[in-house]
Amino acid sequence: MKLLDGKSTSLAIQQELAEMVIDKLSKGLKRPHLAAILVGEDGPSQTYVNAKVKACERIGFESTLIKLDASIDEASLLHKIESLNKDKSVDGFIVQLPLPKHIDESKVTLAIDPKKDVDGFHPMNVGNMTLGLPAFLPATPNGILELLKRYNIPTEGKKCVVLGRSSIVGTPVSILLSRKSEIGNATVTLAHSRTKNLASICREADILIVAIGKPAFVNADMVKEGAVVVDVGIHRIDDTSKKNGFRLIGDVNFDEVAPKSSYITPVPGGVGPMTIVSLLKNTMLSYESKNNLNF
Repeated sequence: MKLLDGKSTSLAIQQELAEMVIDKLSKGLKRPHLAAILVGEDGPSQTYVNAKVKACERIGFESTLIKLDASIDEASLLHKIESLNKDKSVDGFIVQLPLPKHIDESKVTLAIDPKKDVDGFHPMNVGNMTLGLPAFLPATPNGILELLKRYNIPTEGKKCVVLGRSSIVGTPVSILLSRKSEIGNATVTLAHSRTKNLASICREADILIVAIGKPAFVNADMVKEGAVVVDVGIHRIDDTSKKNGFRLIGDVNFDEVAPKSSYITPVPGGVGPMTIVSLLKNTMLSYESKNNLNF
């Protein structure tokens, strides 16, 4: 068993991006600029956004964090999004999810300029992705594919099972893996909470991607010998043996599944860092497109 180390892979890609920034600056160009809107005080969201800000600092991006009170009304948030759409200094931005219940996330997603939608959630980017046209790819699915690529894990002709059908991870990663591309050409089954004979289907997978949102859901009986296992889930559970009183686990029972796997992502340190670096790569793509540097 080998770990798919997202943390070290992410740092390697960040170094590549940092060298690109140095090259841009040497030519008299400005720094790429990523902005983030954080609404409310959600703990995991704050942690995630702070990690994005630190990554920007590490590679030389300019970053702007806009913190808004949880009581902000929808119209005011949409106005703030429109101001970022029009701000020529901002290459890309995200609105951190989840949002307070009184705000319609669909309206927020639709309000973001697709050319600055570095999360890859706007229907225009999703549609272009589906058709194989240029698009900002969703950060987590793209991070998963990049991790497989960096570890030289073949996908062509492989049986891949994606467990979970969310619009953020499960559905887009199933599309990307089935596309005619370098990291693609897999035969993909998209399984979910209503799938019958779930364990049997999972056992068929050469590559099993788990994004079902249930802690330690996948056990050894659901994985065949030698499978590649990618765990997208992250959950905080109580653990009195830890100084902070908790530990993080994924959707996969790591201790059971790891011995049967050829490769497996740890939690934390697997998919999460790859999501952040994919966001940075999308920001660089937006920057280069705006400055006509990718032609």
